[in-house]
Amino acid sequence: MTICKNCGNSFEGNYCNQCGQSAKTKRINHEFLWEDIQHGLLHYDKGIGYSLKKLFEKPGYIIHDYIEGKRVNHFRPISMVIILATIYALIYHLLDLNNRSAIDESSGLILEKIFEHYYWFVVATIPMYALTTYIMFKKTGYNFYEFIIFEAFKTSQRLGVHILFLPVLYFVKDKSGFNIITNILFLIDFILIFWTNKQFFNKMILKKVFLRSFVSYLMYLILAIPLVGIILLAFGYDG
Repeated sequence: MTICKNCGNSFEGNYCNQCGQSAKTKRINHEFLWEDIQHGLLHYDKGIGYSLKKLFEKPGYIIHDYIEGKRVNHFRPISMVIILATIYALIYHLLDLNNRSAIDESSGLILEKIFEHYYWFVVATIPMYALTTYIMFKKTGYNFYEFIIFEAFKTSQRLGVHILFLPVLYFVKDKSGFNIITNILFLIDFILIFWTNKQFFNKMILKKVFLRSFVSYLMYLILAIPLVGIILLAFGYDG
């Protein structure tokens, strides 16, 4: 018999049948920390690394399975968005991309304010994405909360691509190529959205998926403008 160090329950086996804690609770040391990093972020069969990998293999099918209940191996989608958005904002700041010479002082201050709280901005956009997708794909039978999870995964997918493009943006930050790369990223975003939607809504004809994906994306871009203003006011930007 093993006494659970978490709840005090007596049990046999590898996990406590009352709270689920492992019977093997090692002392916290360098091995414990490395194992925690591996399982939380890098582990091949779970964590952010696993979820991101699957989002670039068969994203729509993976998200569908998650919503239907296959969740053990995946990192929680909202948490994944927060972590990736924080990594993105940190690298963006370290590369000093908000201080490039191609933008005026006012725009630079706005970007700086947004990236101070970038994870909040990204998380705030998820319900907006979910709302526009819900409006366009309402008859597919999913509720609004399921669309939030759907869009959280898609946001993580796009953040993964944007993080990879940050070094490219750094090398062209003082040139007109910065805007070109930014526009390319907008196009890549839509391609990813359409690709994922096509798989997720696979019972709908391709033309309908494309048109509804395009309209929902435009609706989001329109809604995002006042959101930026609200966030700037909330965090003290006075122009």
